[in-house]
Amino acid sequence: MGPISVGAISAGDTGFVLLSAALVLLMTPGLAFFYGGLVRHKNVLTIMMQSFISMGVVTVIWILVGFSLAYGGDTLGVIGDFRYLGLQGVGMAPSTVFAPTVPFLAFFLFQLMFAIITPALIGGAFADRVSFKAYLVFLVLWSLLVYIPFVHWIWGGGFLAKWGVVDFAGGIVVHLSAGMAALASVFVVGKRRVVANESLLPHNVPYVALGAGLLWFGWFGFNGGSALAANGVAAVAFVNTNTAAAVGMVTWLALTWWREGKASMTGAMTGAVAGLATITPASGYVPPLAAVIIGLLASLLCYTAVQFRIRRAWDDALDVWGVHGVGGALGTILTGVFAIVAINKVSGLVAGDGRQFGVQVLGVAIAAVYSFAVTYAILKLVNLFVPVRVSQDVEAKGLDQSLHGEVAYDMPPRAANVTAGQGVA
Repeated sequence: MGPISVGAISAGDTGFVLLSAALVLLMTPGLAFFYGGLVRHKNVLTIMMQSFISMGVVTVIWILVGFSLAYGGDTLGVIGDFRYLGLQGVGMAPSTVFAPTVPFLAFFLFQLMFAIITPALIGGAFADRVSFKAYLVFLVLWSLLVYIPFVHWIWGGGFLAKWGVVDFAGGIVVHLSAGMAALASVFVVGKRRVVANESLLPHNVPYVALGAGLLWFGWFGFNGGSALAANGVAAVAFVNTNTAAAVGMVTWLALTWWREGKASMTGAMTGAVAGLATITPASGYVPPLAAVIIGLLASLLCYTAVQFRIRRAWDDALDVWGVHGVGGALGTILTGVFAIVAINKVSGLVAGDGRQFGVQVLGVAIAAVYSFAVTYAILKLVNLFVPVRVSQDVEAKGLDQSLHGEVAYDMPPRAANVTAGQGVA
């Protein structure tokens, strides 16, 4: 059994963490709409289903074994143990180690919501071409072999935490891990096949805007709730979250307007998400002025990464690597630049702590290599037993009808002349 303390529960902190958990859960349906609007109409339900099914599958994993492996003790700094198997010992009393003022169950619930959305992020990279059966197997293996170890390394007392790496709300654990996994999937799965005269532009921009709005709203729980108390750090995280999102949105809009001559709604929404992803690891450590700089750099670097990806013809369909992977890495490193001890007991390079900057860079490097390599291996392994990619006919017809027997819109059929191997422009 883990360390348990009785009688230290704060009603205010408990209500705040439970509300934050609900906000983070809302982000997964928000992601479903965001991704659903970006894909072609014939694959809307499939990409949305990949997000929603994570709410079911990951919950089961997290209850049975995931939470215990992430937060149950420590084995050589690499993984937890089985002391909380099936939530044994996780009850109404608080944990003195992880959340001393809220019930341990509330802490479990909050962490579960992060576990749900992280693998769902990866699906945007291989949208339009992966079988649902293979995705389910991948979802389980990736959660066990990548996400849960990352949680333990950073938040559960693992080796990166012992080295001093900090990640307030998931720059490494969520965004970098998903972004590097997305990049690995691009090389394993290959490019989309495109029907003749078919556009790869977002098919429903209002869905994109709706999804981005839900993500922005939920992100207050994602970052602010990571304070695990209704306190000043949570207030700083709330302000930083909104600030970076706003600056990221305006900066990306300006870039696309300058380059393309039009004020793109999709570009603005993408910039907001880039700002949100990048501020995540720093949100509880840096002052609001630093959040302005982080939001600006987020859009500049993530936009550059997307353009680099296009030039390299990597078919990361919804730019998961360019936005979440690059944003998560950047935000984690900038935490080591702008953190100040007055906010949350961590100081960065600007405050004279070069060591913190160094361990942040090292943590990013280790996490990036591990996520890419293990994800690549998982997909290769899954493909030995369950074909990861759908057939050419299924891809041309659309995954919604072929895999799920449903369509998002009742549209008249059209001819499907497939050009094999054709990627995005």
